[in-house]
Amino acid sequence: MKFRCERDVLTDAVSTAGRAAASRGGALPVLSGVRAELAGDRLPVTGSDLDLTLSGSATVNGETDGVAVIPAKLASDIVRSLEPGAVSFEVVDEEVRITSGRSDFSLRLIPADEFPHLSEPAGDAVTLAASDFAAALHQVVPAASADDSRPILTGVLLAAEPEGLRLVATDSYRLAVRDLPGTTVLAEGQSVLVPSRALGELGRLLGDAEEVTLRLGERDASFEVGDVRLSTRLIEGEFPNYRGLIPASHPNRLTVGREVLLDAVRRVRLMARESTPVRLVMKDDSLELLAVTQDVGQAHEELDARFDGTELTVAFNPEFLIQGAEVTAGDEITLETIDALKPALLKSPDSPEFLYLLMPVRVS
Repeated sequence: MKFRCERDVLTDAVSTAGRAAASRGGALPVLSGVRAELAGDRLPVTGSDLDLTLSGSATVNGETDGVAVIPAKLASDIVRSLEPGAVSFEVVDEEVRITSGRSDFSLRLIPADEFPHLSEPAGDAVTLAASDFAAALHQVVPAASADDSRPILTGVLLAAEPEGLRLVATDSYRLAVRDLPGTTVLAEGQSVLVPSRALGELGRLLGDAEEVTLRLGERDASFEVGDVRLSTRLIEGEFPNYRGLIPASHPNRLTVGREVLLDAVRRVRLMARESTPVRLVMKDDSLELLAVTQDVGQAHEELDARFDGTELTVAFNPEFLIQGAEVTAGDEITLETIDALKPALLKSPDSPEFLYLLMPVRVS
């Protein structure tokens, strides 16, 4: 294999595919590499850990066709470190030589015949508006769990609703729900559970793209954005009954400026050490924020707000509160509560298609 191309072209192809390469111990050594296959002037590059696969394609000046599996992270770091300009890539025996200007690197290859055969995605193609889907992922994916011991909660539920598509994620401490009205990608009543890691990577790929193509198979899903395709195994199992977690009504309703609240919580959070929650004291015309850490100190701030209901103090994990407020659209947000121990609902009058449910923290 031999070709030349611009540094940035090769960097994009190798680093994108490399994000799916296995980095955890115990995986097959070949999965720590990316597979490049030159045919003419096209260079497809693929990385996979068998659960997630990323494939991209670059246009190069090809000289000799061939296949090579190169160490993903090291190759990406090397190419990215080169000076801007043309890069030469040549495979000789069991090594690849990467040269640019006065820089010259040789890397041992990983046997290409050990790289797994990856099947083509199945299912009918459905095209979605990339901007809307990216916004939904930005709001929902962070609420999924990162704890692999509870694999069901590491997924994002995609469910067909009468009005369109719904995305749901929870880590049992908070719940994010986003509706995409008019978007139809599933059969009536159908739902699938997609790993949040895969959707997080998809969010990075969407960027300025105009559309994304989705294919759903029986056990996997693929997303195509431009020249890049992301494929992932679906999670098998029953997603929790999230509907039962959302209270039908809340007697208390706080309305406050979103940026004002975010700035205040970020300041008060500085004194919330060692899992200390931030307390919200809600009154008729104000909201008080309070964080107290024993032997360290305390922070207190008062904000203008509108409150309908009975005076109430509720405590929350400040990180979860901030993350919910950050992804809620609009200038104002509302916090609806029942009491100090039941789930609270964070949403915006400007974006009824999104809600964020947050469990309070019990304090003495």
